[in-house]
Amino acid sequence: MPLNSNSPQIADRILQLRSQLPPEVELVAVSKFHPLEAVKEAYSAGQRLFGESRVLELAEKAAQMPPDCIWHFIGHVQTNKLRRLLPAVNMIESVDSERLLRLISAEALRINRPVKVLLQVHVAAEETKTGFSPQELLECARACKDLPAVQICGVMGMASNTDNLDRINADFEAIAEVGRKLREIIPQATELSMGMSGDWPQAVAHGATLVRIGTDIFGLRN
Repeated sequence: MPLNSNSPQIADRILQLRSQLPPEVELVAVSKFHPLEAVKEAYSAGQRLFGESRVLELAEKAAQMPPDCIWHFIGHVQTNKLRRLLPAVNMIESVDSERLLRLISAEALRINRPVKVLLQVHVAAEETKTGFSPQELLECARACKDLPAVQICGVMGMASNTDNLDRINADFEAIAEVGRKLREIIPQATELSMGMSGDWPQAVAHGATLVRIGTDIFGLRN
């Protein structure tokens, strides 16, 4: 799964993105489905925060990369794979149900390894995208804010897959509003993960603190 031959190298892309991102916004390099060699090249360019969407892929890459890497899980969480995921992950960005959050808490407590999480909100037009409704997310936060071994750090969301900038901006504003309401319940839940390769400038304009970028770093997958 190499980069397109006419694309800049991974290190150049990372440096270019960092020059465009505000200093308070963290770059999550979405390395899912890309080979370990690409992750190593990003690491050599100073990148430490990576996003993966498959448990086995994350665990295998984490085991082969230096320990100062930070791993975010950004895909659908299969509950039967939590025991494999939690020892390797630093943050689960895609918590989309109270049941899942409680299972994460129980497993993190069992292995004595606290984990950070984001609550995923669904505001996009596509029904295929998962997540809480805004109201459900806030209800979950109220019910689970004191769960042991998990730290609710903020909100993750995706804008609609469209070229309509008005819709994209409206989606990001809706996600940001959920984040503001969450902070009324959990004041330290300040993270706002939104924005990908096609729409991260709009996400940053609406207050993103984490942007999840894959194609603009690693190129298109075969």
